[in-house]
Amino acid sequence: MANKAQKSLPFEEPLIQLRKKITELKEYTQNAEVDLSAEIDSLEARLENLEIEIYEDMKPWDRVQVARHPNRPTTLDYIPYVFEDFIELHGDRLYGDDEAIVGGIASFKGQPVTVIGHQRGKETKENVRRNFGMPHPEGYRKALRLMKQAEKFKRPIICLIDTKGAYPGKAAEERGQSEAIARNLVEMAGLEVPVISIVIGEGGSGGALALGVGNHILMLENSTFSVISPEGAASILWKDSALAQTAAEAMKITAPDLLEMGIIERMIPEIRGGAHHNPVKQAEFLSEAIEKSLSELNPLNPDGLIDQRYNKFKAIGVFTE
Repeated sequence: MANKAQKSLPFEEPLIQLRKKITELKEYTQNAEVDLSAEIDSLEARLENLEIEIYEDMKPWDRVQVARHPNRPTTLDYIPYVFEDFIELHGDRLYGDDEAIVGGIASFKGQPVTVIGHQRGKETKENVRRNFGMPHPEGYRKALRLMKQAEKFKRPIICLIDTKGAYPGKAAEERGQSEAIARNLVEMAGLEVPVISIVIGEGGSGGALALGVGNHILMLENSTFSVISPEGAASILWKDSALAQTAAEAMKITAPDLLEMGIIERMIPEIRGGAHHNPVKQAEFLSEAIEKSLSELNPLNPDGLIDQRYNKFKAIGVFTE
């Protein structure tokens, strides 16, 4: 999977051109029997420096594009590498099974856990089946059912967040979209087991927050977490969605920004260029972060977990009287 051809992003174009030049020189060296190794070494050194320059000083809009990359690993991509013995559970026991959210039981380094996450597709057919990762109310109700089951059996809950937002269609509203999200917020606030919410891609609006009331909120380095998309904010503020790049910078939606503001506990480093370049290695970073959070949360008793969660969210934001 790590070797799969990757779609390039606009800000990566200088790297693409340089890699192409290096490949052409290597092919010419082989075919023409001309020694261009000095030139190739020079270009490879330049490529290394350019990668550091581009990837270690990414702008907010660059991170938004990486978070939306079509090959970015999803919940079901990470589960086999991070957890063992995963058994997916289906349905909300009220209406149906929403494939935009997957969940089930697994073990993490020998500890039973419940894993819940948004799930997008990798190609058109799967995206349609998964509704592009935008859940209906039954998806959130399925998630809540699994959370209450985890509480009953004293299993920590790991939520992987990756959605543009909850599905805004008529059918979802008819079945109580806002109530389903609100119910999750209320119930998650009072869960008596550790809850770790990790943003692995886009964390959009209430659709993300419905899995985001955790004792710890973690974010991958190139993920985003926001009340609205940059395009949506630009449309509202300036009546022009083309100003999304400006909105992304103003909204402070990236992991470094949210870590600085104390909204998240930890930023998980990413593979240079984005998690899609090496999902297996990225899963190792994810696993290390989960292990660290569990080591801090497992010793807390039920009241301690609820108090910690309450105090965490109470401390977010600034106000004056």
